[in-house]
Amino acid sequence: MSKVSIIAAVADNLAIGKDNKLPWHLPADLKHFKELTTGHAVVMGKRTFESLPNGPLPNRKNIVLTSIPEGNFDKYYEATSIKDAIELCENEDQVFIIGGSSIFAQSIKTVDTMYITWVHGKFEADTFFPKFNLREWNEVSREDHETDERNPYSYTFCKYERKEKKGK
Repeated sequence: MSKVSIIAAVADNLAIGKDNKLPWHLPADLKHFKELTTGHAVVMGKRTFESLPNGPLPNRKNIVLTSIPEGNFDKYYEATSIKDAIELCENEDQVFIIGGSSIFAQSIKTVDTMYITWVHGKFEADTFFPKFNLREWNEVSREDHETDERNPYSYTFCKYERKEKKGK
């Protein structure tokens, strides 16, 4: 069975997007995202897919959630639900939910791991990461980074694992 995780860059005010783009440019986060997701499956909503500048992400199995499949299976896979998307990944060891907001909201109750890049600052946005209770998660790794010549915002790479549910 595939391990399913969320990966997201999230501002201090939970902003994740504006006008179908990231509200910041943070090359270190893009590199981190690529390192974690390359060779694995990525699941995203249609708007997130449409925001990718060069189409499907290379060296990853791309699955786009859509209510109206168009049959573009030569470039990426389509699914009508997260459950169907995960089933398309039965031979993958790792599946990353990469957005957007409604896809995160649908999957946050079921994933056991989240890779969050906290972008330190409050950004104007029209799309936000769903609120979640940090007490339900263990922070298992953390890397703090200050601004530098290429990254205009300080940021923190955090990995969270869900605490054991009572009665599990």
